[in-house]
Amino acid sequence: MIKVVRGNPTPEELAAALAVVQARAAASAEAAAAGAALSPIPEGWSDPARIARASRPQPGPRSWARSYWPA
Repeated sequence: MIKVVRGNPTPEELAAALAVVQARAAASAEAAAAGAALSPIPEGWSDPARIARASRPQPGPRSWARSYWPA
């Protein structure tokens, strides 16, 4: 329920405010329905193994830099 606490809005202003509230409610309901079907966080997003290299960097010039930064 929406109640005007202060002021005296015109019918047009009140209709515009209610249209915004209804649009936001419909959008959040639609997002909640879509969110139930799709996971917002991909599986394994925090797994450190996803950025680990399959092999160690070979010794040589600037090997210390290659040990941290992914190629």
